[in-house]
Amino acid sequence: MKDVIVVMPAYNAKKTLEKTCANLPKIYSEIIVCDDGSVDGTFEQSQKLNVTTLRHDCNRGYGANQKTLYDYALAKSPSIIIMVHPDNQYTTDCLPEMVAKIEGGAGLVIGTRMKTALKNRMPWWKYLSNRFLTFLQNRTFRTNLSEFHSGLRGYDARSLASLPYRGFSDDFVFDSEVIANMRGRGYSIEEVPTECYYNKDVSSINFARSVTYGLQTLKTLLRYKSGYWNK
Repeated sequence: MKDVIVVMPAYNAKKTLEKTCANLPKIYSEIIVCDDGSVDGTFEQSQKLNVTTLRHDCNRGYGANQKTLYDYALAKSPSIIIMVHPDNQYTTDCLPEMVAKIEGGAGLVIGTRMKTALKNRMPWWKYLSNRFLTFLQNRTFRTNLSEFHSGLRGYDARSLASLPYRGFSDDFVFDSEVIANMRGRGYSIEEVPTECYYNKDVSSINFARSVTYGLQTLKTLLRYKSGYWNK
């Protein structure tokens, strides 16, 4: 199996970080956590674990957190980088399948929650908005995926390194911009099923932030149609 690094963009994840790390299949060479200015002791908790720990002095945003993680991970020349949200929301037993798909040629593999999302108590408005945006993204990208908005993603490291991701948004729409640029460059995007669970410890953006994210994603699709992301 190729060299795999797991990265975790963390914000106020002290309660769930240890469980998330413990539940990972042992297919990785390193776990890298970046604490994005948390106020709950996430950084100190991460230091107690057997993981590499980075830190932002202030909260820079979800996209900015990923940029720091990818810069650090890519400098180690791995073959595969897997991004996992550290809130223990996702079951990660699908990681070996994710790695196999990347080894088979996929540039990006998304862990899809949609088969069990409602059963596992995803809010109805989040489910409907996910389905709506995914429908538009499939039409735009000419794909047939069940979702594009999961916090569990695996990247072929060389494909990720080819993207100008440092110029992407520091906010949540960073993920949508990565996907648009990957499709613009012709990379294959595939998916594997995962389970997700919603409870008080799960990190999830609220309705207002979700609306903003949705509008930003629509803007990203319009830019894709114009050829903006094909470079």
